[in-house]
Amino acid sequence: MTDSSRPPLAVFDLDNTLADTAHRQRFLERRPRDWDAFFAAAPQDPPLPEGIALVRASAEECEVVYLTGRPERCRRDTLDWLAAQGLPEGRVYMRRDSDRRPARRTKLEILRRLARTREIRVLVDDDELVCADAERAGFTVVRARWAAPSAELKVAQEQEGRT
Repeated sequence: MTDSSRPPLAVFDLDNTLADTAHRQRFLERRPRDWDAFFAAAPQDPPLPEGIALVRASAEECEVVYLTGRPERCRRDTLDWLAAQGLPEGRVYMRRDSDRRPARRTKLEILRRLARTREIRVLVDDDELVCADAERAGFTVVRARWAAPSAELKVAQEQEGRT
């Protein structure tokens, strides 16, 4: 049963939704992929204006939470980046460091858990498979199509369970 006395949740992805990862894609194009360098460069991600505006507007009616495929070891950098952008405070859900399941599975699991006690107004994500699965599960989705798509990142999200 959802708690109607609390505001609904607006759930935001980070990479290529709020943060532009284009400058660090080169680390995924190498073989083997350099995951340490990819995540170490995340604090330098420029913000994506469309996503930033949407999260700020959503905060007027909703409680904002962040749902990312980034591993837990990136928490401090992620929290610092969110604060540096002046984004609304909110709980950050991250992948366990050893979790290599596809993003669409890990994110849908968390969405369903959140929906047990809270209304989820919207999920905003750039990953088409995450969005499609969330819609099939009955969630309202906004597809973040304002960043350049990355084939390497898609493979990382779906086949390697890395982000």
